[in-house]
Amino acid sequence: MILGVHVSGSGKIYQAFDTAKALGCDTMQIFSRSPQSWRNGVHLDPEDIAEFKARHKKTKINPVFIHISYLINLASPDPRLYNGSIQAYIEDIQEADELGADYIVTHMGSHKETSEDAGIKRLVGALDKILEETKGSKVGILLENTSGSGSWLGYRFYHQHKILKGLKEKTRVGLCLDTAHAYLAGYDLATKQGLAGMLDEIDEMVGLKLIKLIHLNDAAGELGCHHDRHDHIGKGHIGLAGMKRIINHPKLKNIPMILETPKSTENSDKENLALVRKLSRK
Repeated sequence: MILGVHVSGSGKIYQAFDTAKALGCDTMQIFSRSPQSWRNGVHLDPEDIAEFKARHKKTKINPVFIHISYLINLASPDPRLYNGSIQAYIEDIQEADELGADYIVTHMGSHKETSEDAGIKRLVGALDKILEETKGSKVGILLENTSGSGSWLGYRFYHQHKILKGLKEKTRVGLCLDTAHAYLAGYDLATKQGLAGMLDEIDEMVGLKLIKLIHLNDAAGELGCHHDRHDHIGKGHIGLAGMKRIINHPKLKNIPMILETPKSTENSDKENLALVRKLSRK
């Protein structure tokens, strides 16, 4: 299996490889900048980018995923936020390209007080512009499913179906499947039937081959509660048996898996990784 964690962005960006390597990760996910603030003209130092690429080559940690800023909303009805989000996304892809990252992971945005269809239309328009402006890039875009809180898109896979169907160019667009989000949105991944049903739906809507990343998280909330809270592997409502079934599912086991489980203690990542490896059939 290809297993890793979301690595803290504290310190220099290239130090993420040291952390990931110490944990025995095969892959990793990072924020390339603060997820809670706009770039405001600040870009990575060229020396830091060079060192990031050097450590990437040395550690052989692949693929490398970058999670987009939480402030970006490509489905927003507010023109200022919408256009600012598009520009920020373009800059983030350009920087991801410089770093040699493989994918950017993004939530699909909130339609706010408008309709889901209107939000999806805006998102398609935003992605069309982003893909056109970065058409020379090798960085893929992964649409992450959500728990369905508030007016967030992506809690049902027909949203991803509509988006992919609407895009002018879709070769660089895939999916990130978050297990906690799926459960919290109402897919009962604690059961064999629930997992099979979700995979059948994804296959019908967009095709399982488009899943390029799994965020492997247990769910702290009840089934279908739409409240986005992750839990440690086996400690949430998906449970140990449910997580083991996901980890070893023949249609999923070769897809990179990133843990976004709580960092309750300094050993949390190490403990969750060890448990996943134990649950994985050799």
